[in-house]
Amino acid sequence: MYKARLVAKGYVQQYGVDFEEVFAPVARIETIRLLINLAASHGWEIHHLDVKTAFLHGELKETVYVYQPEGFERKGSEDKVYKLNKALYGLRQAPRAWNNKLNHILVELQFLKCSKEPSVYRKEVSKDLLLIAIYVDDLFVTGTNLDIINKFKEEMSSKFEMSNLGKLTYYLGIEVIQHKDGIALNQNRYALKILEEAGMIDCNRVHTPMEMGLKFSKAEEEEEVDATAYRKNVGCLRYLLHTRPDLSYCVGVLSRYMQSPRVSHAAAMKQCLRYLKGTTSLGLIFKRCEKIPKLVGYSDSSHNVDPDDGRSTAGHVFYLGESPITWCSSKQDVVALSSCEAEFMAGTEAAKQAIWLQELLSEITGTVCGKVTILIDNKSAIALTKNPVFHGRSKHIHRRYHFIRECVETGQIEVEHVPGNEQKADILTKALGRIKFKEMRDLVGVQDVVKEDFKLKGENVGISLKEKK
Repeated sequence: MYKARLVAKGYVQQYGVDFEEVFAPVARIETIRLLINLAASHGWEIHHLDVKTAFLHGELKETVYVYQPEGFERKGSEDKVYKLNKALYGLRQAPRAWNNKLNHILVELQFLKCSKEPSVYRKEVSKDLLLIAIYVDDLFVTGTNLDIINKFKEEMSSKFEMSNLGKLTYYLGIEVIQHKDGIALNQNRYALKILEEAGMIDCNRVHTPMEMGLKFSKAEEEEEVDATAYRKNVGCLRYLLHTRPDLSYCVGVLSRYMQSPRVSHAAAMKQCLRYLKGTTSLGLIFKRCEKIPKLVGYSDSSHNVDPDDGRSTAGHVFYLGESPITWCSSKQDVVALSSCEAEFMAGTEAAKQAIWLQELLSEITGTVCGKVTILIDNKSAIALTKNPVFHGRSKHIHRRYHFIRECVETGQIEVEHVPGNEQKADILTKALGRIKFKEMRDLVGVQDVVKEDFKLKGENVGISLKEKK
């Protein structure tokens, strides 16, 4: 059976004439992981809805005309055009129009939009809570009660033509495995696809994504390699980072040389793909817990590791309970003159993320989130966050990096010391040796999802056999 759809040529639209605003918010991946963590810790089910032909529901604010489609002109009126009353696929403003329509419907259903994440909505029904996250036409639905989830599905089906995909199993390229005892995230199929497209599906495996102590530079004296293939691999690997914090530092370094990749950069890319070959089943597991999970962050920084500009690499990772929900590994904006300064600036970046997570969690749950703890392994940097001391080594630090000090003074966050061997953000700031990397990978929370899934199934089977006996 053949299907056809009228599509507009959005590329010929003119700003100010055919469209004004085109931005449409979507849920951040950190928010999705936060919601999955909340659902897993409380034992909630997560369901998935998809709106059919979503963009056709959008209502246009602008006056838009389109030519009659070729081969389907009305005889005697070939010189006339159509005036659009609703959006078409291809229009620049179609995503915005659809988002406005969906927002209007959810507000009618008495949902409240989160100010810190405009794509997340919450609704309280007596003592039950219902949460919705929107990614274009995909609706991520979870809540304390299965009845209110089913009622929401019925209400949405009366407004739009919906596909009820049941319990969430696959979302934005991420495999979601829901159990009674927790939820696992994995990108096994996507990782295998990366290896297949790179021609390394049968390569030999290695134990680390990057050689310990390896320092990269622009290496302008080396021969250039195929930049298109290199950029494609980097782009694919960056999307893989949604469930693989162990690859964050390696991929972050490789992405710095996309403009003009050299032989040494291609060799490092090959090493990363060889590591991926042996770890496609790794992912994140969010377990059910009885206690209210606490928000804790780890912040770390290397010092003067880039031979080209001398800048340090900072990293932070935040946990809600025992599982990571957000992490980052990036080069700092300015050169740090000491390890204390590098750690202090890294702590400020972590504090910014902590404030956002704190306020978002409070808004989603409807309760006051407690003080966020950030753990740093540099005692001088910790002292600098608590004491207004400006001696010779710190007087030059730009005032924007003193934001963390203000957060400590107002009681929004607290900074504590953590030993270096327990610093979970260490894997985000430097290339580690084989044994140390394995230890830090386990410590940060990256696990073999396939093995853990088998264990959970085995435990459930064991419980059912005992009950039968």
